[in-house]
Amino acid sequence: MKLIGSTTSPYVRRIRLLLADTDYEFVNLDIYGEGRDELRRNNPALKIPMLIDGNQEVYDSRVIARYIGEKQGLAPLSWDQENQLTLIDAANDSAVILLLSARSGIDTSEDKMFFNLQRERIMMTFRTLAAMVDEGQFSQWNYPAICLYCLVDWMDFRNLVDFTGVESLLSFRDHHLDNPIVSRTDPRQA
Repeated sequence: MKLIGSTTSPYVRRIRLLLADTDYEFVNLDIYGEGRDELRRNNPALKIPMLIDGNQEVYDSRVIARYIGEKQGLAPLSWDQENQLTLIDAANDSAVILLLSARSGIDTSEDKMFFNLQRERIMMTFRTLAAMVDEGQFSQWNYPAICLYCLVDWMDFRNLVDFTGVESLLSFRDHHLDNPIVSRTDPRQA
């Protein structure tokens, strides 16, 4: 089994954490530099992560997680967990848009509808996710908790959000910092 991605991607990190007890090869690419050609060869969507398992190619972290879950005999996610992932992915997608826009020289702090909508989505989902953390909905270390961890840690790593009012998300993240696989996948170590 081979996972193609980047050490700094929160989407890749969630799969690396899910594969913690699995033997697999990790191919770390600079998808905006010299690794772009390999990405083109392996994934027509030009996204990471991508999983290759024998003759089976699987694109997108959510689909990869489902594939791994079936291989590992894990119970499918509940509808509530699917909704949690939708919230996590919405915030993550908006944050990636803001990061890539800023890296492209665009001032994302301007009062522009597109950027305002991204910031609104992030904060709305963060407030909802923080309430879920407070209710104990992420108390088990499962795929939704892994995804939330990766989102919060990546947003903090990239300094993309002010966590005022949603500090329980940072507390949730900090609770898992001692996990050895979490430490080994830390993008700050890349």
